[in-house]
Amino acid sequence: MTIRHLRIFLAVWESGCNTTRAAASLRLSQPAVSLAIRELEEYYGVALFDRLGRRLRITPAGERFQGYACQILSLFDDMEKSIKNWDYAGILRVGASITIGSRFLPRYVKEFSRLCPGIEIRAVVEPSDALEEKLLDNRLDLALVEGVPHSPSLRAEEYMEDRLAVIVPAEGAFAPGQVLSLEDFRRQRFLLREKGSGTRDVFDRVTEAAGFSVSPLWEAMSTTALVNAVAEGLGIAVLPERLVAQAVREGRVLQVTVQGLDFRRKFSILYHREKHFTAAAGAFVRLCREGVPEIPPEAAGGLY
Repeated sequence: MTIRHLRIFLAVWESGCNTTRAAASLRLSQPAVSLAIRELEEYYGVALFDRLGRRLRITPAGERFQGYACQILSLFDDMEKSIKNWDYAGILRVGASITIGSRFLPRYVKEFSRLCPGIEIRAVVEPSDALEEKLLDNRLDLALVEGVPHSPSLRAEEYMEDRLAVIVPAEGAFAPGQVLSLEDFRRQRFLLREKGSGTRDVFDRVTEAAGFSVSPLWEAMSTTALVNAVAEGLGIAVLPERLVAQAVREGRVLQVTVQGLDFRRKFSILYHREKHFTAAAGAFVRLCREGVPEIPPEAAGGLY
C-alpha cells in the first residue's frame, strides 16, 4: 500500500465511485485505477466497493478507509510542504554575546524578519562560552561572538572589526588621550568583564602576549556597572569602545591608550563544522556581513 493507492482511492470516491472519471482526473488509464483498487482490497482483505453491475458503491469498510485516507494524505501533504520548504519556513536558532546582543542583534532580527517572514527567529543573549556549549550540543544553529572559538569543532567566520577601549576616571591623575606606559598600566586597579566573555578573552590574550596577567578588583557581566565604577574612581576598565563612547562624550570617564597594546578584535559568526547550513542560516550570515544600523548606546540602557 502506497500514497499513490490512497490518492487513487480518494479520486474514485470523490468522483461518485466512477473509475472512468477518476482516471481522467488523475491522468491515468481506467484499468490502472481499477488495478490499484483491487490491490488495496487484496492488501487489507476487505471489499472497499461493492460491484453492482457496472457501478461501484462504497462499503462500510470503504467509508472507514476513506476517513483514514483523508487524514493520512492531509498529514503527508503538510509534511511535504513543510519539510521541502524548511529552509524558508522553519526556525532559526541564533545566539549572540552580550555586546553584540545588546547593540546589533535586535536590528539583525528585525531586518531578517522583514526579508524572510516565514522564518521564526529564536534568540538567546549569553556569554560566549555558554553560546559555544549550545552550538556543540546542537541547541543553536549559529552564534555571533567576539573573538575566536575554543573548540576545534566550531568554525568561525569574521564579519566585523571592533576594538576595546581603556577607560579611566575623569577626575584624578589622568588626561584625555593620555598614553600610559606598560608599567603604569600594570599597576592599575582593574574592573573587568567576567571570565568566559568575549571581551575578557581578548583582554587576557593581549596581556598574556605582553608577558603579564591581571587579577581584577571587580568582575561583572554588565558593562554599565563597570563604567559606573570607573566613573566613581574605583579603577580602570577595558571595554568595547562602542559601549563606552557615550560615557566618554559625556565626560563621565576618559579614554586613554597603552603603549604597545592593541585591543582590536573581530566579531565572528560561529557554527558547528558538521552541521547542515540551511539557506535561512546563510541569509542571516549575509545580512550580518552587509551590516545594519546598530542600536545607539543610550538606547541600550543598562542591558549591556
